[in-house]
Amino acid sequence: MVVSTPSWVLHVDLDQFLASVELRRHPELTGLPVIVGGNGDPTEPRKVVTCASYEARGFGVHAGMPLRTAARRCPGATFLPSDPVAYDAASDRVMGLLRDLGYPVEVWGWDEAYLGVAAEDDVGPTDVAEQIQTVIFSETGLSCSVGISDNKQRAKVATGFAKPAGIFVLTDANWMNVMADRPVDALWGVGPKTAKKLAALGITTVRELAHSDAELLTSTFGPRTGLWLLLLAKGGGDTEVSAEPWVPRSRSHVVTFPRDLTERAEMDSAVTELARRALDDVVGAERIVTRVAVTVRTATFYTRTKIRKLTAPTTDADVIAAAALRVLDLFELDRPVRLLGVRLELEMPD
Repeated sequence: MVVSTPSWVLHVDLDQFLASVELRRHPELTGLPVIVGGNGDPTEPRKVVTCASYEARGFGVHAGMPLRTAARRCPGATFLPSDPVAYDAASDRVMGLLRDLGYPVEVWGWDEAYLGVAAEDDVGPTDVAEQIQTVIFSETGLSCSVGISDNKQRAKVATGFAKPAGIFVLTDANWMNVMADRPVDALWGVGPKTAKKLAALGITTVRELAHSDAELLTSTFGPRTGLWLLLLAKGGGDTEVSAEPWVPRSRSHVVTFPRDLTERAEMDSAVTELARRALDDVVGAERIVTRVAVTVRTATFYTRTKIRKLTAPTTDADVIAAAALRVLDLFELDRPVRLLGVRLELEMPD
């Protein structure tokens, strides 16, 4: 593992990520309230909002809310089904672009990552942030916000002030001016339970927490957590950015069809083309394929992935296309197909 203690830590957060991925496929919905979750049916019981567009958030819709509640709050919203396959592909693309910039990248999920940037005379952290936004938008059509600081926790807080699609710098110079009068749960890592316990001590703002008695905090929360809370309130946090050397484990291509496929010949043709496109990426990277996976999503949004190991690692196009078709044979293709994907898993270097 590569560990870096950079001069600057940049937190990159993709704006309304899942909704934005959907809007790339449904540009006619841009500017309208869009809610992603479940199978896209707001009457579906026990299903919750995965992501809401900024327009839907204006109606009080938020992630984790039951879809039925969201429909009542925003009756004019368009509901779309969650599509993890597409989100995986979009996230992988963005994280690859970030790594290609040459800085240590620590990924924190689908839609966020930290970059460690060393101090350089000719390139400042804001320059890097602008480059990140330009590259991501030009290559994927997705926008992101970037928080800049000297540690992860403060950079994460800074991103909140940058949204949407902005850049915000939060350092010792402006920390208290920005944060002093904000509630303690404005600090990343301070949740409702901790805020309630702090309130019982008469501590409700960041300024009050920053000037609170260390012994009081350690006696209430324990030595480790108590001192950590005090550090957070003063603007401190983790300064290291760690990253595994990036070696892709697979290459994939996915397509959602403008009309559902019903003929097996169409499905075979699509899978063959997807396999060859993925293999082009593999060959370009001078890698070797060991396993072939196929993903099928039907018109009812039933999604499954099946995978099989090759007899021997190869980059032979005919062998890999044939293997993908054999994996496709494992599915019961008795319903119209909305999406197909092929993933080629690769032999890892020593």
